[in-house]
Amino acid sequence: MPLPFRRPQACLAMLLLWGAATAQAQSLRQLYEAALGYDATYQSALASARASQARADQARAGLLPQVGMQAGAQHNWSETSVLGGSSSRAFNTLNAALVGSQPLYRPANRIALNQGQRAAEAAQINLAGAEQDLIVRLAQAYFDVLAAQDTLASVRALKAAVNEQLQAARRNFEVGTTTITDTREAQARFDLATAQEIATENDLRVKKLALDQLVGRSGIEPRPLAQPITLPPLQPDEVAAWVEQATEQHPGVRQARAALDIARLETDKARAGHRPTLDLQASVGQTRYPDGNPSLSAAPRTSARTTNASVGVVLNWPLFAGFAVENRIRETLSLEDKAQADLDNAQRAVSQATRAAFFGVQSGLGQVKALQAAEASSLTALQANQLGYQVGVRINIDVLNAQSQLYQTQRDLARARYEVLLGGLRLKQAAGALSDADLTPINQMLVP
Repeated sequence: MPLPFRRPQACLAMLLLWGAATAQAQSLRQLYEAALGYDATYQSALASARASQARADQARAGLLPQVGMQAGAQHNWSETSVLGGSSSRAFNTLNAALVGSQPLYRPANRIALNQGQRAAEAAQINLAGAEQDLIVRLAQAYFDVLAAQDTLASVRALKAAVNEQLQAARRNFEVGTTTITDTREAQARFDLATAQEIATENDLRVKKLALDQLVGRSGIEPRPLAQPITLPPLQPDEVAAWVEQATEQHPGVRQARAALDIARLETDKARAGHRPTLDLQASVGQTRYPDGNPSLSAAPRTSARTTNASVGVVLNWPLFAGFAVENRIRETLSLEDKAQADLDNAQRAVSQATRAAFFGVQSGLGQVKALQAAEASSLTALQANQLGYQVGVRINIDVLNAQSQLYQTQRDLARARYEVLLGGLRLKQAAGALSDADLTPINQMLVP
């Protein structure tokens, strides 16, 4: 599977294009493209995937020819003693050789190559998981900012409404139609709304900093959801279908399955310690004697040159290694059992997480529908209380409570919508089906 080497360059180009448009609101898709080239967690997974692919290519070397050159220079001295005298001789030797070998049968090397390939696939799976995690983290930060903006707008609207009620209570008190209690109640609600406004402004500031940090830019203004908005239903709407998909496609399960395959291959490699190896070896070399070769009786002091060449096969069959191979096999079998247990645990955890995500989205959709009805009824109740206060059948606190109830319902409704959208992404992540294409439908819900 090819690695996305070109994506960071594309992301960098997009980031450069942003320089002249920072004042404009950005969509979720734009921010995702920026985060790909900046997020350290994703970049780490990408580098790890590249390294794993390089390790797999290294393992291939165990099945390919090996060629090397050898060269050396020696100074030799010899002394020969015979009856009646002795003679000595010093001479130099220069040699060079080209040596090559080709593995013909090395089962351990073949298995190591398969392990490297599975490890590279596991790294690619981890990279896909990191990409999915980035999508969810970005969506979380994006919706956190929108939710904080909605909360701030709601608090300011409530503050303005309470201020109007406060001014009306003061006027009524001045003309003697109400008591000072109405004014003090309204003042207390106004002060509380002011405190809430300050806290909400700070919360929005913190949420924006988190989003800026994620994409590596400052002053980001996310595009809000267009109104009215219709949330998409769950497809498929059965939890069993999501769980089945999750236990097959979730990155954690796929990584655990790859780890089990690698563990099984490690057992096969350990068993290969009992098998023979067969190599083809060849060499060609030359040795020079610039001062002569004493072994040549015809001309011992004359410069000489010797050329040698050889080709053949080498068989190596281990017979006994002190029970090292047997103990290694027992170790790998235990590690294989561990990998199987890890796979079972991953499948169970993913199944539970998928069910929780599914029911969370399902519950969120129900909450949105209920809160929409509550918003309409809260608005009607506020209007009724305002009219009743004007005609004298309701008191000031009734209007204040109705105002607080309406704006709280609106805040809860906005947050519920964001949670449903985010929950949908988390559900697809739990099922291992999340991709950047899932951002397109959300992008279409944003204000153009």
